Amino acid sequence: MFDVIYLCFGAAAWAIVAYKTRAWLRDRRNADLGLTCVMTAGVATVFLLSAPSVYRGFDRLTGVANLAMVFLYSAVVQFAMGALVLLLRWTGGTSEEERTRTARRAWTVVTVVGAVWTVAVVCFAVGRPDAVEHPRDFSTAYADAPGVVTFLVLYLAIFGTGLAALGVLCPRYAGRLDGSWLARGLRVIAAGCWLGLLYCACKVTGFAFSWAGRELYWLSNGIAPMSASVAALLVLAGFALPAVGPRVSAWRRLRRLEPLWRAVTADAPEVTMGHRSWPALWSFTDVEWRANRQMAEIRDVQRGIRRYVEADALGLARAKGTEAGLDERRLTALVEAAALRRGLQNQAVGHVPAHSADSVVVTMGADPAEEHEHLALVADVYRLPVVDDVLDTLRERSAAAPQ
Repeated sequence: MFDVIYLCFGAAAWAIVAYKTRAWLRDRRNADLGLTCVMTAGVATVFLLSAPSVYRGFDRLTGVANLAMVFLYSAVVQFAMGALVLLLRWTGGTSEEERTRTARRAWTVVTVVGAVWTVAVVCFAVGRPDAVEHPRDFSTAYADAPGVVTFLVLYLAIFGTGLAALGVLCPRYAGRLDGSWLARGLRVIAAGCWLGLLYCACKVTGFAFSWAGRELYWLSNGIAPMSASVAALLVLAGFALPAVGPRVSAWRRLRRLEPLWRAVTADAPEVTMGHRSWPALWSFTDVEWRANRQMAEIRDVQRGIRRYVEADALGLARAKGTEAGLDERRLTALVEAAALRRGLQNQAVGHVPAHSADSVVVTMGADPAEEHEHLALVADVYRLPVVDDVLDTLRERSAAAPQ
C-alpha cells in the first residue's frame, strides 16, 4: 500500500518538476523559477525514495543498508537550502549593490548548509550500528546510536529552519499580491511549511522520550511521517497553483464563452482564426491564448455591429433588467447582451437605425481576467427571457415607426 501511495505522489511531483523545468528553460534568467525547480525536485525525490520497495532496491543496488535514507534526507535538505536562498532573494533589495550582497549571502548559506550536512553524513557513516533496513522506523531504530542521532538532529535543524523561513515569508508576500493565484499558492506553501514543522516537532519529541527510556512509536513513526507527507503535498500544490490556477480559470471561461462565441461569429467567419471543435478534455497548453482569442473575436463583432443598434436599446435593456431585479453586474451584462443580439438581428436584415448607439462594448478596466469574467457573464444572460422581452419591444417600436 505504501508503495502505491508514495509512487503515485512521486509521479505527480515529478510531473510538476517537469512542468516547472520546461518553464524555466524558456526563461533561464528567472533565478526564482530555477530555485523552484530545485526545491520541487527535492520533494519529488523524497516521495520516490519513501516507497519501501524503492528504498530497499536502492540499498541493494548500492550494497549499503539505509543509504537511501541519506539520499532521502539530502533531498529534504536540498529543499530547505533552496527555501533559505529564496528567502534571501525575496528580502534583498533591487539595487546592484544589494543584489551583490544577496548573492554573497546566498553562497554563504549554501556553503554553511553544505558543510553542516557533510558533517551529518559523516556521523551517519560512522554511527550506523547494523545493516538492517529501516525504511519506516529509521529514527526510532537508531535512537540509541549517537552518530545517527546527530545526523537526524542536524537534518531536522536545517529542515526546520527552511520551513520556518518560508512559513513566515510566504504569507507576507501573498498579502501584497491582491488575491492572485500566486498569492493563493504562497499561502498553501506556508500551510505546508507549518505542517512540516509539526513533523520536526514530533521527531524531536520522539527523540526526547527515547532518551528518557519511553518509546513513542505512534508519534515518531505514525503522526510524523503522515504530517510530512501531507505537508509535502501542500508545498507541491502551492508551487503548482500559480501555473495551473490561471489555466483552469481560462478553461472555465472558454467553456462559458463558447456558446456566445459560436452565436456571434456564425455569420462573421472573417474575424475568426479557423477554430476547430475541441474535445471536452483538451490540453491546457494554450487554453489561455484560446480564451483571449475568443474574447477578442467577440469584441471585433461587437464593434462591427454598433451602427445596427438603436440608441435607445441600451436604456430600454437597463430599465427591463432593473424591473427584473438584477444586480449591477448582471444588469451591465444584460445591457451588453441585448445590444449584441439586437445588432446581429438588424445586421442580418440590413436595417440601420437612424440613431445608432455610441458603443455596445463595456470594458472592465486593465485586468484581462476581470473583462473575461464580464464577457462570460454576458454569455450567461444572453438567452434570458428578459433579453427576449427587450428585443420584442424594440421590434414593436421599429414596426410602429414611420417609414
